[in-house]
Amino acid sequence: QVQLVESGGGLVQVGDSLRLSCAVSGRTDRSYTMGWFRQAQGKSREFVAAISRSSPTIYYADSVRGRFTISRDSAKNTVTLQMNSLRPEDTAVYYCAARDGALLRGVVHYPHWGQGTQVIVSS
Repeated sequence: QVQLVESGGGLVQVGDSLRLSCAVSGRTDRSYTMGWFRQAQGKSREFVAAISRSSPTIYYADSVRGRFTISRDSAKNTVTLQMNSLRPEDTAVYYCAARDGALLRGVVHYPHWGQGTQVIVSS
């Protein structure tokens, strides 16, 4: 089993940056595909970005491509989401997720989830 803990959320202004981190513990002997998802109030959870286990392949949602960057530090068992040029529509609870398999975008493909961290972008 793997445990995920997100941190780094907060209240920012339009155009600001935030850096979210996800600490991975438990079965860190396995290398997981890691994803970031978000859920705005009243909406479904949606894919943001994901990074594969090795020789990293990275996917981004169209809405964040060019503004957000996902990265992983396998030695530290962390995954980071650098968010720049934040917009009000980026306001959501952001979740870190893991799967033991190929990189996929669908929420249903990720069995392991963190508790989420709130990001609020104020105009």
